[in-house]
Amino acid sequence: MPAVVWAGAVAVALALAIAVLVLGNPKQSVSRNRLVVGGAVVPDRRATTAGETVALAQRVLLRVDPANRLPVALELAGLQIKAPDLLVVGAVASLTGALLGAVLGGVALAVLLLVGAPLGIFVVLRVRTDRRRRAFAEQLDDALQLMASSLRAGHSLLRAVDAVSRDTQAPMSVEFARVVNEARVGRDLGEALDEVADRTGSDDFRWVVQAIEVHREVGGNLAEVLDRVGETLRDRAQLFRQARALSAEGRTSAIVLLVMPFAVGAIISVTAPAYLAPLFSTVTGFVMLGVAAGLMVVGALWLRSIVKVRF
Repeated sequence: MPAVVWAGAVAVALALAIAVLVLGNPKQSVSRNRLVVGGAVVPDRRATTAGETVALAQRVLLRVDPANRLPVALELAGLQIKAPDLLVVGAVASLTGALLGAVLGGVALAVLLLVGAPLGIFVVLRVRTDRRRRAFAEQLDDALQLMASSLRAGHSLLRAVDAVSRDTQAPMSVEFARVVNEARVGRDLGEALDEVADRTGSDDFRWVVQAIEVHREVGGNLAEVLDRVGETLRDRAQLFRQARALSAEGRTSAIVLLVMPFAVGAIISVTAPAYLAPLFSTVTGFVMLGVAAGLMVVGALWLRSIVKVRF
């Protein structure tokens, strides 16, 4: 047993060292990648190792994710980390968790922590994306009022969009600043705004874009149109908040019911690892795990359909 503990400790130390190398060198320049020793230029092996690791992760991403879904997910979540760096961090976290689980609680805890790291990253991305989209939706009313005021003052539509990018907070300011930059390099303003609606998943903003497109084709008082759209969005937002308040208890119950089996399994794996060993060593155990996973998926989808608010 001591030999296993020492082997696990060494493996964990190596995994953590790789994580430190990657996170400590997100961007390397030529001057920082080289050391001067006795008048001779010597490559910085720490930076070289980190660069090779990230390059390997980049090649893996090109094979398993040719559609670049992970970079798009990071952009939607508002994270500055690059996709290869996240892949390396996730792999290191999975390896570290599996080794610690094997040393502390046996096979059951090792498998749980091995799968838990990528699932945790996915949950973080999903939560940050949803939070960013909700923040965008909450700021939309103020942005429309600012645009309408700018139009009444005699500014053009692009100047109104620029005013929103300068006088609002993220994520609204970030998205509108991107629209302004794209319009300045020659892209059509309607296409840039439509892409913002797709990127943020906001049906409300898609209606705003349609109103702007109609105005650009047939003319009219766009400021008054934006005021009417903003009033409609405020009413819908009030109804949405009421619905979420009424469904808060159901969402909390769903979270508790889905997290509880994993939490109880982790506790039992640490306190009594032999109790769960048959689940991972017999055919009956694997069948039980498969049935349990299927029932949890059905229950999660059922609870999601009950508490999800649609407009």
